[in-house]
Amino acid sequence: MPTPAAAAQPDFASCQTKALLVHERLCQAYGAPFRFFSDKDALSELISALLSHRTKNADSHRAYQQLRARFPTWDEVRDAPTAAVEAAISTCTWPEQKAPRLQAVLREIGTRCGGPCNLDFLADQPVAEARAWLESISGVGPKTSAATLLFSTLRIPAMPVDSHHHRVAQRLGLIGPKVGEGPAHRLLEALLPPGWDAQQVYDHHEAFMFHGQKCCYFHSPACARCVVLDQCPFGQARLGPPVAAAS
Repeated sequence: MPTPAAAAQPDFASCQTKALLVHERLCQAYGAPFRFFSDKDALSELISALLSHRTKNADSHRAYQQLRARFPTWDEVRDAPTAAVEAAISTCTWPEQKAPRLQAVLREIGTRCGGPCNLDFLADQPVAEARAWLESISGVGPKTSAATLLFSTLRIPAMPVDSHHHRVAQRLGLIGPKVGEGPAHRLLEALLPPGWDAQQVYDHHEAFMFHGQKCCYFHSPACARCVVLDQCPFGQARLGPPVAAAS
């Protein structure tokens, strides 16, 4: 006999059905399809993602632009004095940690690829293999690997899960309350149809992210105007089940 907790946990098919229903509503609410925000090559996207860790978008963008202005190629960043790289990325958080980490990542990629730093070869690999290759690099986790593949010009359908996406999925019951952002990537990606292309995966991520930014706030979420309240145990616990419109 299943325990009460196990019985209350939705099965995979239920979660998949909910995920797709929520996808459709959020995409409609926020205006999908969304235009890709980046046109960086894969290696540039990887460096940008590493700079953005625990940093506001404006600050990490400034750090990236300063780094490119100071060092026109990634090989130059790899071979530069670490202090010079640190000075170039001073607007991001922990530049003293990120500068040597960036250089170590670039050295590892160059060694493994046997030439100038480049990740274009990942376009020829299946999604899972491309992600595994990236995540075998020290300091590269599932969010960074997915962002590198999806946001870059490779346009490979790997789904990143940021804090907003994670919060919305957790409140909807698509993942358990103790599942962290890292493990959530595998669980949430498994709910998507395997044939989805990069645009569909990008729309899914962006729609969940926008919902977290514009409605499902960390503090005081606006559950009363949520377009997926009828699918959300968290919101219904706060407000009660939505009342059906009178016929």
